[in-house]
Amino acid sequence: MEKPDVRVIIPAFNEQNAVGLVIDEIPREWVSEIIVVDNGSTDDTFSQAESRGATALKEPARGYGNACLKGMRHIADSPSQPDILVFLDGDHSDYPDQMVDLIRPIIDDQVDMTIGSRSLGVKEKGSMTPQQIFGNWLATTLIKLFYGVKYTDLGPFRAIRYDSLMTIGMQDRTYGWTVEMQLKAAKLNLRTLDVPVNYRQRIGVSKVSGTVKGTLGAGYKIIYTIFKYL
Repeated sequence: MEKPDVRVIIPAFNEQNAVGLVIDEIPREWVSEIIVVDNGSTDDTFSQAESRGATALKEPARGYGNACLKGMRHIADSPSQPDILVFLDGDHSDYPDQMVDLIRPIIDDQVDMTIGSRSLGVKEKGSMTPQQIFGNWLATTLIKLFYGVKYTDLGPFRAIRYDSLMTIGMQDRTYGWTVEMQLKAAKLNLRTLDVPVNYRQRIGVSKVSGTVKGTLGAGYKIIYTIFKYL
């Protein structure tokens, strides 16, 4: 593959203090479009994204998957489609410059999808809660047991061939988005690779791990999704 068309989707909910930093740290020489999907924010997330040169979209229906699907619909309606799509959170917990490590194995035709693995990388103290670490371990253990594929993380920072993503046919609208992608990739025998990525404390309070309701809701949805696609 020659230098590919890479586009980035960033779901964002009330990330006015972080999303601009995330956009600024993306290696622009590799990316043709940065798409920020404002998922019903009540702050200045949308204008912050727009002012940094991103394509800013609004998706009022709350849910991580809803935001990602909105970005994908935007791409589907564009004059051309990308070679690779990168998903990245808007809270500045990931290191956007490590995107190159995620897309390189795809460019070299070694794999179809890469997962940014926080388990294999360096985590800043306090960047992941004990329940997040346990939840990732439990989910990846169940995936190995029932699907026969070893993942080390369900991290949101990931890259995938656009045609592979279209084959997967993503549907989840909330917390099950990342695990759905990995389960369907396993069922389709896509070539996947966990790539070490570093992780830092996010800016602001997590909408998932920062609340009991969010933690329980995400945990239930992930486990439900694992059994749903068996």
